[in-house]
Amino acid sequence: MAGLTIATWNINSVRLRAPQVAMFAAEADPDVICLQEIKCEKDQFPYKAFRDMGYAHVHVTGQKGMHGVATVSRLPLEALDDEPICPLGHARHQRVKIEGVEIQNYYIPAGGDEPDPEVNPRFRHKLDFLDCLEGYFARRAAEDGQIIAVGDFNIAPREHDVWSHKQLLKVVSHTPVETDALERIRKAGRFTDIARELIPEPEKIYTWWSYRNRDWRKSNRGRRLDHIWTSPALHAAATSGGRDAFRIWDHTRDWEKPSDHAPVTLKLG
Repeated sequence: MAGLTIATWNINSVRLRAPQVAMFAAEADPDVICLQEIKCEKDQFPYKAFRDMGYAHVHVTGQKGMHGVATVSRLPLEALDDEPICPLGHARHQRVKIEGVEIQNYYIPAGGDEPDPEVNPRFRHKLDFLDCLEGYFARRAAEDGQIIAVGDFNIAPREHDVWSHKQLLKVVSHTPVETDALERIRKAGRFTDIARELIPEPEKIYTWWSYRNRDWRKSNRGRRLDHIWTSPALHAAATSGGRDAFRIWDHTRDWEKPSDHAPVTLKLG
């Protein structure tokens, strides 16, 4: 487990952007890459492209044309049973074990545009998903295993995880009902939010920038939607390398036809 580097990336179509994953993998050299929003079924996944990158071990939880998560690894992985977390049965989460570490890969629902569950079924679904996730982690809280939860959580939880806390308080991904729910989930699982453990506020951290921004870097209206959390048993390994062990590869956002998310990596000490 020592030295294991894990990446998480909402790739927004793995078939379209497999070449970009290859570019990232050649530069960042992660042992494991957790992908979200792969937008394909299991038999449509570009396995050969990932074998050519050196990732021969693959676990895909796919869905036709939307959602979907996948974990690819240079090291052997064991696919674990999935929990019934998504109320609508979407392909939004999976679990694997690598080098004794349980890696949980999540694509939490975005929730649509209107933060009102009474008029927006997509937001209701998001809140229901979060409730299920809190219950799941609460049931596992007594365990003392090595667990990493990663993925696109579609929530920027803290004031300095968005470009304007005041302006985004009523915008889906930063509303109090969402941020409070995510904090309950984190506490239920006794997780550490590694980004904020290593890079305290008030420093701003973003992993996502809207396609609507013509010059995303100049406007820099980002949000921290992509997360890496670790259980108490992994706290020392996750933090021993300091902030240099955690990185947001935001230059990938400058690539041609990029994902709107940047990959995030953590090297365990």
